[in-house]
Amino acid sequence: MLSEYIKQNEQYRNEVIEAVDGLTDDKLNKRPDSSSWTIMQVLDHLYLMEQGITKAIESELNNPDSEKAAPKPIEKTLDRSNKKDAPDFAKPPYDYRTLQQMKDRLYISRDQLMRLLDQTNEETLKNKSFPHSSFGPMPLNQWVSFIGLHEKRHLEQIEEIKEQLNK
Repeated sequence: MLSEYIKQNEQYRNEVIEAVDGLTDDKLNKRPDSSSWTIMQVLDHLYLMEQGITKAIESELNNPDSEKAAPKPIEKTLDRSNKKDAPDFAKPPYDYRTLQQMKDRLYISRDQLMRLLDQTNEETLKNKSFPHSSFGPMPLNQWVSFIGLHEKRHLEQIEEIKEQLNK
């Protein structure tokens, strides 16, 4: 199951990168309107989320009091009609970045996650949990899957921003 989540995450990450490859750095850093994120901010948010989730998983793996939790319906993450504010740790600043800089950051966060997962067995991930703001206590293995679903959700946002910028 964990290997399926990892494969899914790689597929979604590749789709995100394909969606932004070929766009200029100026376009990636341009707001479609005053209240929206830039595409670069969306990418930075994905980096911040993956980094934060990896740290949370690591913390719970080292927490002897971390409890088992029932699986949650995380596929609801893909429903963009249910809007949610980003947690404070994952709110991206408006910093001008190049696509290569952001690809490097995304590579680093994925590498950190994979290094952690390489040292962990799936049974342990199933038997420990960390709370999600919408779903409540969630098994750590589902957090791995959530990363990919979260990126897929934001891929749709990236496509919408691209359309707005091309008007």
